[in-house]
Amino acid sequence: MAHPTQHPRVVVHPPALDGSRRVTEGEQTLGIATHMDDVAEILRLADLYVTDVEASDFIEWQGGGPEDWPGLSEHHEVT
Repeated sequence: MAHPTQHPRVVVHPPALDGSRRVTEGEQTLGIATHMDDVAEILRLADLYVTDVEASDFIEWQGGGPEDWPGLSEHHEVT
């Protein structure tokens, strides 16, 4: 019997005092994100390609969702 494909458990942690968010896979820190696009890039660099970071089933957003970057929103252009 085939085993279902295991996806890594990626956690985007609650915002730090500066608004950045740590991204981890298990016990390993993959990087620090300051915007949702950073999360996608951090995952790409870790060979974890995700086409939709906001809706991915294996990303757990803690302390707010993909739109929550307190204190950092003015640093990124809104489209």
